[in-house]
Amino acid sequence: MLQQVTTIGDQILEVVKAHPDCTVMDVAQQLPELSLSDMFLEVSRLNYLGLLLLNKSSLGSTITFRLP
Repeated sequence: MLQQVTTIGDQILEVVKAHPDCTVMDVAQQLPELSLSDMFLEVSRLNYLGLLLLNKSSLGSTITFRLP
């Protein structure tokens, strides 16, 4: 039986799907095995591809994630 391998991007998208409007720290808590640098790199890639939306709070201090 083959074990299915999920990418970092797949893992992040699953967290955001389960928790819309989650923050960076919410994702980090759900995926503690990921380094913040790997997570930020993948979030940037997903956003560039249009697979993940980044929303900045009105004060600019919080960024939340949401699926398009």
